[in-house]
Amino acid sequence: MPDAQEALVAFEGVQKTYDGRQLVVRDLNLDIARGEFLTMLGPSGSGKTTCLMMLAGFETPTHGRILLKGTELNRVPPHRRGIGMVFQNYALFPHMTVYENLAFPLEVRGMSRAEIETKVARALDMVRLPVFGGRRPAQLSGGQQQRVAVARALVFEPDLVLMDEPLGALDKNLREEMQYEIKHIHESLGVTVVYVTHDQSEALTMSNRIAVFDDGVIQQLATPDVLYEKPENAFVAQFIGENNRLTARVKELDGSFCTVELEDGQKVRALSVNVSGAGEITTLSLRPERVVIGPGQDFADNRISGRVEELIYLGDHIRARLTVAGNDSFIVKVANAHDHVRLSQGSEVPLGWASEDCRALDAGVGNAAPA
Repeated sequence: MPDAQEALVAFEGVQKTYDGRQLVVRDLNLDIARGEFLTMLGPSGSGKTTCLMMLAGFETPTHGRILLKGTELNRVPPHRRGIGMVFQNYALFPHMTVYENLAFPLEVRGMSRAEIETKVARALDMVRLPVFGGRRPAQLSGGQQQRVAVARALVFEPDLVLMDEPLGALDKNLREEMQYEIKHIHESLGVTVVYVTHDQSEALTMSNRIAVFDDGVIQQLATPDVLYEKPENAFVAQFIGENNRLTARVKELDGSFCTVELEDGQKVRALSVNVSGAGEITTLSLRPERVVIGPGQDFADNRISGRVEELIYLGDHIRARLTVAGNDSFIVKVANAHDHVRLSQGSEVPLGWASEDCRALDAGVGNAAPA
């Protein structure tokens, strides 16, 4: 990631309310580095899109200020911010050709015809559409239209490009292809990108850093690997990737670890991430791929048992759903190797995992205390 000290964008104490009572964005402080790909990720209504719209100039902060290259943007209209924008619905001019769509932002900036031709040709090459300049948007596929929308946002060489759910209208295969396409364009140009999505796999694939939003607040801001491996609270653990949750009560704290009691009375050891003392209710967070099932569990710190409820064959692995300590949605991913363990529905099986792979977090929403 680029030098974190070189902030291109800064949100300083930004708040937003539409009705004067409910804050959609709460006291946001965020620096975005020059050349960074930062994704704002969260469920609908979490405040991520409102933040993007305030940065673009389509919404105004109720409180606080937004800076671009050190200049406050609050009273600068959208067309004077020099920001590229890519929308989910592409927003291409249907009556214009692809060339004319890309030339438009250059014409309004008063560039010469020769300069426009050079920049449009370069932009079309960048998105691998060099011979499509004479077509209209209706003559293009969805993926091609999205490439044109990306090219139009980049053709005038802005310092900052904003992307609002740009791949939401594409099918799964094309969506994945465009993720890599945008990622490679960002890496080759070094432009700063602020990307909004509710798709966590998309965020993990493309981003330098991810800001996970909920209820108008950034719950955690980190690189994709840190977010996945080291979630700081139960919301982030559940929202990022597949995650097993076990409700437990803290029995003892021991440095950076704690001993907890599960709903069925079994005791396990976990990293003490977001707990403060004995007697507290906690949510254990454990990724499915970190659980060992069968003979290999003999070497794990924590060893308990579970009952196999469902087996789904997925080619490279088998997805086993078990009941473990009262949770009937406990997932284990068993690699489809020559020596993989054979499972049968309804059987009791031993499980194990390392203490450092299990994180004791806040109780989270809807978790009941163990009996």
